[in-house]
Amino acid sequence: MKQKRICLCKNYTLLSVLLRVESIREFEVGGDNIMNNPWKDISLSDYERHMALDSVQQLQAMNQMMKGQLNQYDIQSAMILGIAGGNGLEHVDTEKLNKVYGVDINQEYLTITKKRYENISDTLECLCVDLISEAEKLPQVDMLIANLLIEYIGYECFKKVVTVTKPIYVSCIIQINVDDSFVSDSPYLHAFDGLETVHHQMAEQELQNSMNEIDYQLIQMLEHQLPNGKKLVQLDFYKKQ
Repeated sequence: MKQKRICLCKNYTLLSVLLRVESIREFEVGGDNIMNNPWKDISLSDYERHMALDSVQQLQAMNQMMKGQLNQYDIQSAMILGIAGGNGLEHVDTEKLNKVYGVDINQEYLTITKKRYENISDTLECLCVDLISEAEKLPQVDMLIANLLIEYIGYECFKKVVTVTKPIYVSCIIQINVDDSFVSDSPYLHAFDGLETVHHQMAEQELQNSMNEIDYQLIQMLEHQLPNGKKLVQLDFYKKQ
């Protein structure tokens, strides 16, 4: 009986474990996605308020990191995966960039983003795309930006996206966790309950290895420490000639 109680307390029920494993399998292999992607059900307000908390500060950190991503390299087009509410788009230099694609699975996020950044409407094009099942819809670009995105589609799916879009540069930001929790504690924590069904743990070396498999070499790595003990790691890659 003691063993049964331990098992149920840790994983709730055997059925919940099986459902979680099956949902992860569906998203990883690009199946029929019978279960709705949890990002479609998270309000942008909850997401941004959580990310901007003084105890989290990821919204602020990624804003400044994206400024560097958009302006460091000689490019004319860029694609931002998982653009959400458009954090960082104020750093788009329209004299340098003639096209910026904002990609997200949540159409409501994209609608808000387009309204927020009407001043760059001639440059910004928002695309509602499920990267797991619809990657082939993506256009080719000079640079691909994926910030806190690979965690939710996995390495294999990300490699497919890179292969389709054929960028010269790829810039990624991943979160490294010091504990088992990938979502920081906050009043908005329960808004993200469904994300564990699609979350993949990240590691710098594994991402490098995956990118090397499709002939992209690491050219820069930056770290940004967060107040909650987590850290953001930016890895930039260049397509081998």
